[in-house]
Amino acid sequence: MNASTTKSRVLILGGTVDANRLARALANAAEIDAVLSYAGRTDNPTPPPIPWRVGGFGGVDGLVDYLRSEAIDRVVDATHPFAAQMSVHAVAACERAAVPLLALERAPWQRQSGDHWIEVDDLGAAAVALGNAPRRVFLGIGRMHLNIFAAYPQHAYLVRLVDPPRQPLPLPKAQVIVARGPFDRAADRAMLTAFRADIVVAKNAGGDAASAKIEAARDLALPVLMVRRPLVPARACVESVAEVMRWLGHEDTPTDRGV
Repeated sequence: MNASTTKSRVLILGGTVDANRLARALANAAEIDAVLSYAGRTDNPTPPPIPWRVGGFGGVDGLVDYLRSEAIDRVVDATHPFAAQMSVHAVAACERAAVPLLALERAPWQRQSGDHWIEVDDLGAAAVALGNAPRRVFLGIGRMHLNIFAAYPQHAYLVRLVDPPRQPLPLPKAQVIVARGPFDRAADRAMLTAFRADIVVAKNAGGDAASAKIEAARDLALPVLMVRRPLVPARACVESVAEVMRWLGHEDTPTDRGV
């Protein structure tokens, strides 16, 4: 705890539903002074009920400087499971600055009865695994890595994005749906049926906010190219907001539910 204040200074590395839920919980914790950091990949993030910032820190050195200049006492990494670089930087920066770090990390999805998963290590492997024959592909991967699939123009793609694309997509045959999760299983089933999808590409993000496409693929007996999570250095992890609040010394938070 910072000696100049009775409040603990907490930095949340966000950009997920889990981070937003944590921010709402911390807004009611009078003894904690928290700030939520967004990477800036979404055009119009929903303003949280606590102070927030947008943009990177400038690598490990920049994050170390921020932790020290802002007198941060603790860091919660609630970034997306595939935001591996930020998580790697957080581990290194917190070690250098001697700031405790906890990851709020949703459990990965597990294969269930009726699932037809083909697990791959990265999106490049997923693109290759689509094969040479033309297919109708739902890309549930966001906008950052669509260029990987541009090398396979024989496929027709359906892409769901949080924000309207600022420029033409690199995919020659692509339909775009602009929508913000959490998503509905029945609606995703209807979406895949209307597109006549025959395969889904997804990153194993886990959680409930984006699981509808996986459930819909199961309902329709569609194969899913499931990208495994990237490796990050070992760090303390929990799966719920309530566990984070206990780690921060705030015990009066009810168990979080829902998406």
